[in-house]
Amino acid sequence: MLPNATINTDLEILDEVQASKTYKFNNEKIQGTTDDLQALQQAIYKILDTEKYEHPIYSFNYGIEFSKLIGQDSTYVQIEMKRLIKEALLQDDRITDCINFNFNVTGDEVLCEFDVVSIYGTIIVSKGVSI
Repeated sequence: MLPNATINTDLEILDEVQASKTYKFNNEKIQGTTDDLQALQQAIYKILDTEKYEHPIYSFNYGIEFSKLIGQDSTYVQIEMKRLIKEALLQDDRITDCINFNFNVTGDEVLCEFDVVSIYGTIIVSKGVSI
């Protein structure tokens, strides 16, 4: 004999954003906590400052591969920086796009400025690499 059971098909799926509260770093010291836009900005700089595959504490999806740009032509570096930055930052669900890339080449240094579009608003970010 099979049991009588009813299945509720009126379930509602909620898509909610996880809280982004984290420790606040200021001059390499932890000073309280932060969340939302400031926490995201801190996460962006942490991702861009972490070389991918170098630290076993992070997954293979975390960080960026700027080391492979050393010794390359500045035109190639600009194209590859844009791709690497988008690939690294779009791993974060709070970030929806990276746009408006501008590059400034001075000697063997490339400075990249761009906008990060997120669920909290747009953040202007800059990152330099030595080639």
